[in-house]
Amino acid sequence: MEINIDQTRWWQRVCAAFIFFTRLPFWRLYKPPRQCYDSVVEHWPLVGWLTGGMMAAILYFGGNVAPWPIVVIVAIISRVLLTGALHEDGLADFMDGFGGGGNDRKRILEIMKDSHIGTYGVLALILYFATFYLCIESLTPTAAALTVMAGDAYCKMLAAQIVMFLPYARTEETAKNKTIYRKMSIKAGIILFFEGVLPMIPLFWITGIETALIFVPCIVMYFLFYLMNRKIQGYTGDCCGALFLLTELSFYLTMTIL
Repeated sequence: MEINIDQTRWWQRVCAAFIFFTRLPFWRLYKPPRQCYDSVVEHWPLVGWLTGGMMAAILYFGGNVAPWPIVVIVAIISRVLLTGALHEDGLADFMDGFGGGGNDRKRILEIMKDSHIGTYGVLALILYFATFYLCIESLTPTAAALTVMAGDAYCKMLAAQIVMFLPYARTEETAKNKTIYRKMSIKAGIILFFEGVLPMIPLFWITGIETALIFVPCIVMYFLFYLMNRKIQGYTGDCCGALFLLTELSFYLTMTIL
């Protein structure tokens, strides 16, 4: 029997988000209906509570038992393992496609779907991880923990907005994961907002950081929206991963500067 997404419960959609965005075996506990995966971006920031919280715990407590640079590297590796490098794969494919495809929409989409990584993808990952590491390493353990907890959820909330601004660039049959995300309702958008913003409160409360920390990732987000719309007239799953990592990186860079 066909199940409509509106007939599914919120906890089923949350389970689908954790199954989709992590490599933890949540599917052994519960297998949500297939339709729940159409709305996983609506609860993407909640997954950020898990991945960001894990990194924050490692950064906060790890400094007492190991050298700080090692702790930062372990924290970064832990998220890559937890997500199966899902977002990093998207960033590499995005850079390969947009870097090597020129203005040819069809060619860009073909390159992004290719499982092989190219020069642009390799360079993007090297520069991304180097910058990520330097930003976190420059902070104190407390500031680093608060920053990754806030930045992970907040930037996933920003990246999820793409489903409201751009159409999916492929068909469901040609999509890598055979899923096209649905547009959010007003209720889903409000829930998404609170999921992304709540982890920011401890960061602002303790550090008193200026509001530039909020707006800089938004500027990066809209620039990437414009680029995707001009090049491929839409977005793909790889674009979502790249959008999250690049807005998050701008978040960390702004925090480091401030």
